[in-house]
Amino acid sequence: MPKPSQTASQASPTDSAPGAVVHRRTFAIGELAEMFEVTPRTIRFYEQEGLLSPERRGQRRIYHDKDRVRLKLTLRGKRLGFTLAEIREVIELYDAMPDGNARQLHRILEILAEKRADMEQRLEDIRLMQRELDDVETRCRAVLERLDP
Repeated sequence: MPKPSQTASQASPTDSAPGAVVHRRTFAIGELAEMFEVTPRTIRFYEQEGLLSPERRGQRRIYHDKDRVRLKLTLRGKRLGFTLAEIREVIELYDAMPDGNARQLHRILEILAEKRADMEQRLEDIRLMQRELDDVETRCRAVLERLDP
């Protein structure tokens, strides 16, 4: 994981209490790409799809921790087979209630159940195809034995 940058362009001061200044970590697109082992093009695609919304400074994209978390959730969702629309829906629910809520969790469970049912159906389809392949192979071998004793 990259070390936090010491440059002023990557630390934005925020007043959290009177007299106190807190520096929030920001990331360049290359840092996020390296952190999550994806290409900058992938990150730009997710931005185009509305899953990330970095701050713009001229042509530069400045990603905040919120974007890092959203990218992490997006990549995890993709690994689990979620569509971009499903990921967007979950992220929007999260944005509405950042500390999490029952509606968000129920929706995630619904999506997971749908994915699991789809996977079970695909597994059954694969088993059926294997049986059909076995049957054709058996028939081919039997014909070959009769043709070539």
